[in-house]
Amino acid sequence: MDTQTKTSNLKDFEVNIKIKLAFLWTAVTLCYLYGDYFELYVPEKTTGLLNGDNLLNSPMKLLSASILLAIPAVMVFLSIFLKPKFNRFLNILIGIFFTAIMVLIAFTSLTPWKSFYVFLALLESVITSLIVFYAWKWPKDL
Repeated sequence: MDTQTKTSNLKDFEVNIKIKLAFLWTAVTLCYLYGDYFELYVPEKTTGLLNGDNLLNSPMKLLSASILLAIPAVMVFLSIFLKPKFNRFLNILIGIFFTAIMVLIAFTSLTPWKSFYVFLALLESVITSLIVFYAWKWPKDL
């Protein structure tokens, strides 16, 4: 038996839609974290953080950003534990919302020092689009 025959017989398992969605939301969350971390290397960013000259320069803006960025992390949990009908609806709704936000961020961040941010925003848009696609195609009972 040759090597090609052995590898073509590898068993693959169907992954439950809830697990797929949870992992996709995990990937989005990690991209957000990496983007925010890498942004610290942009010149003058840390100076703005120290002197308060930044986008999140008030308690309400910081709270709003925290709530917005907590949603994908919470969707990891909700994608596993919600009932299918509401789960599907929520993944489609929030997936579309975050896809739109990330496309907007990508197009408003087109500077050389933010090219990493554009890349991550576009990647997040692809991932959230996949979330919408998988939720839309949620398997039905026969």
